Amino acid sequence: MRIANLAFASVLLAACAGEVTETEPLTFEEFRAQAFQEPDTGVFVVNGDEMEENEALLRDAYDRYLQSVDTSGIGSSTHESIVNLVNGQWDRWSASTAQNLTYCVSQKSFGSRYSAVVSAMNSAAGAWEAAGRVNFVHDSSQDGNCSARSNVVFDVQQVCRGQYLARSFFPSSKRRSREVLIDCTSFGNIAPWTLAGVLRHELGHTIGLRHEHTRPESGTCFEDNNWAALTAYDSSSVMHYPQCNGTQNGDLVLTNLDKTGAGILYP
Repeated sequence: MRIANLAFASVLLAACAGEVTETEPLTFEEFRAQAFQEPDTGVFVVNGDEMEENEALLRDAYDRYLQSVDTSGIGSSTHESIVNLVNGQWDRWSASTAQNLTYCVSQKSFGSRYSAVVSAMNSAAGAWEAAGRVNFVHDSSQDGNCSARSNVVFDVQQVCRGQYLARSFFPSSKRRSREVLIDCTSFGNIAPWTLAGVLRHELGHTIGLRHEHTRPESGTCFEDNNWAALTAYDSSSVMHYPQCNGTQNGDLVLTNLDKTGAGILYP
């Protein structure tokens, strides 16, 4: 997730590929230039906090973007909280896996911030668990050696890149990429948001939810049409960037429509 304040002005919406004012769609080179490539993983981060695991998948994302723009350069859709699609199917966990979404929190990478992250993850997970049939399970026995090779569904790590507050993944991601990465900037002054609020947004992605602002009703920050509607458009959604015509004030919290969407996705 990215935020709109002075400290992050240099990276604000650099990956929001659909926010264009020109009549022509972006070229692939322009699309690629707006993505941030993580130097250690090679992963491309697009749309602020979503990832494409390699350049081939980034090219697929670009193709979806091209299919979704009209001649004005603005996204259009016939669809009415929205879920990611993979081969036309909802990108979500099986019912059994959704009840056992295990994760570890890296003691090594977070150091003195470890307890704060454990608390924020627990708070964020609880919000989604109250909305849909999902259950996040913190396996603290693996926190001392928490990594992408740990025997959990995903791991939680700290990075210091300054390109996002945090980024996560979708259920269809391969295990090596199933990480919630929290940037060290998230521990600074990010008011009115909190770390728990940022993680509520990121955990929404981990259960399959897309950015609400990619819907045409937002009028900006378009990404692509590779999604299906779960509810009516919600400008206050926890999955809607405030700087993309979002209307949620204060911390990032689940709205009634967010809760309804999670309940539809995981009944």
